[in-house]
Amino acid sequence: MSYEIKKAKDQIGQDMPHTEYSIDQALVSVSTLMSTLVNARLSSGVPASTGQAAILRLAKAQMALVDASSDVLRVHGELKKIGKEYAGYGDHECPPQAAKTDDKHLSIVA
Repeated sequence: MSYEIKKAKDQIGQDMPHTEYSIDQALVSVSTLMSTLVNARLSSGVPASTGQAAILRLAKAQMALVDASSDVLRVHGELKKIGKEYAGYGDHECPPQAAKTDDKHLSIVA
């Protein structure tokens, strides 16, 4: 494997898990905000229609993140195929997941 291919493989190996993790973190953040907005509406006694437009937009943003995650996972799959062909990756060889830095939000949406 050439130096340039190894260099690209190593950089992609760092960037891919970070990208996947970042999208998941954004999804958790949007989900947390959604929960906060709906709980604020419930606990404040305002009419059910209050903030509905904001909640709808936030739900669209959440779905956009889910779509982005799916696209990045497809990119990952394509890069695995390229890695097998040009970088000597085995069938299941992928870089480890990005380090988790903040698990407190995960319990909120679990």
